[in-house]
Amino acid sequence: MRYFTPGPVHHRLGLVCLGVGMQHGPLPPVGPRTLDHHVAIVVSAGRGWCQDTEGRRHEVIAPALLWITPGVPHHFGADPEEGWDEAFVDFTGSAVAAYTELGCIEPGRPLVPLTDAGPARGAITRITRAARQGNPLLEIETAAAVHELLVALRRTRADTTADGAPVLEALARDAFLPLSVAEHAARHGMTAAELRTAVRRSAGCSPKDYVLGIRLGRAKELLAGTDLPVSTVARRVGYDDPAYFSRLFTRRVGMAPVRFREQQGRTVPGGWSHTVPDPDRPPMISHAQP
Repeated sequence: MRYFTPGPVHHRLGLVCLGVGMQHGPLPPVGPRTLDHHVAIVVSAGRGWCQDTEGRRHEVIAPALLWITPGVPHHFGADPEEGWDEAFVDFTGSAVAAYTELGCIEPGRPLVPLTDAGPARGAITRITRAARQGNPLLEIETAAAVHELLVALRRTRADTTADGAPVLEALARDAFLPLSVAEHAARHGMTAAELRTAVRRSAGCSPKDYVLGIRLGRAKELLAGTDLPVSTVARRVGYDDPAYFSRLFTRRVGMAPVRFREQQGRTVPGGWSHTVPDPDRPPMISHAQP
């Protein structure tokens, strides 16, 4: 176990790493105890147990995640014969609230089955490597890795797929149609409340916000990469009222569509394309734009 003491400036990164450890075997039980910060314990092999706040024991079978949250008593241990492999990170920070709202941290769910412990363990490995003596970027590298860890844990949670739930794919496909949340839900044989729950669990937001993000992303692409009038852009992303679209765009983006076009049209050479760039073979711009 390595312990860190980030300074006030590092805390402004939103998340800071307080410690990291990796160990395996028939380890002694931990607790009962209570901490004042978060701990993510990734069990990549073996089995054991954990005890909830009401004293009930639950079996832990790898791959799995144990969430320890501030102020909540916890008690757990590896199987005394088989043991387990664990990697853990202690962390805290102001961004915890946002990650919790987005569904990446679940305070009420201390045991979370995973589909694959590899990505999360990889993020923890990067923290242990950053913890080498004399590393001047220790706090920055470990803070970045904690962000990466929370995303990796969210992606490999056993109740969702890496691409989210199928309902998200359908919402993305139908995002530009003039459909209400209730109408989207009906297409899946769900109630509006069931759709909200499914999207909140998969994407950490409401169906309305999920669709809005897709619409505004496409609107930005059309504004930056085409000369289409703003009214046409509005219709293409699902808004018949250009004035409403402009107000909505301005409120969420921080500038009017015309201003966004003026700014991005000069700074994004090549404009917009349907093709996602290949990171190994990015598109070449033969003549730089002034």
